[in-house]
Order: sequence, then C-alpha cells, then structure tokens
Amino acid sequence: MTAPTSMLFFERFESDIVSGKKTITIRDESECDYVPGSTVRVFTLEDNREFCQLKIISVVPVLFDELTQFHADQENMTLDVLKEVIREIYPNTQQLYVVSYRLVF
Repeated sequence: MTAPTSMLFFERFESDIVSGKKTITIRDESECDYVPGSTVRVFTLEDNREFCQLKIISVVPVLFDELTQFHADQENMTLDVLKEVIREIYPNTQQLYVVSYRLVF
C-alpha cells in the first residue's frame, strides 16, 4: 500500500493548524496509513483548497474511551467538544488513531 500524500480537514480547523494551535488529528482506520517522517499536502474538505503542508511525526492507536484532556489540548478544544466532534464524524468507532504532525508550510 502506498503512503498517503495528502490530508483533508474541515475548513473550520484551518486557522488552528496554520497557527500551530492544533498539532494532532484523530482519524479512523481508513486514514491510519500515514508514515512518520513523510510530508503531506493539506486541503480543505469543502472546496479542496490546499492551505499548507504537514510533516507526520507519529501515528498512535487510541480507543475513543481513552481520549484525555491532553488530546483535546493538542486539538485546541475541550475534551467534551473533542468527543462530540469525533462522534459526529465517526459515530460508532471505538478504534481511532492519533496522527501527530508539525507545520512545514
């Protein structure tokens, strides 16, 4: 399988990503193949507009019930809001993956 070279985010997260306030994304199994050390182009989900590049630092499995305030801080939101957002996107998923990254451009 080929490592992904791009990543999509909801437009509402763009400013937090480019300002460095959001340093992780939590995805399901369909998006857990990012390779640490690789760089991905980042686009908005709504209009496929490229807005930055991110270097993948790590991909770590986590269960929904194991999410903590530490994860929420890295997402620049409260734990309650983080869990709410994840449930909106992945309503019945327990197994998730924390993709850590840093802004390249």
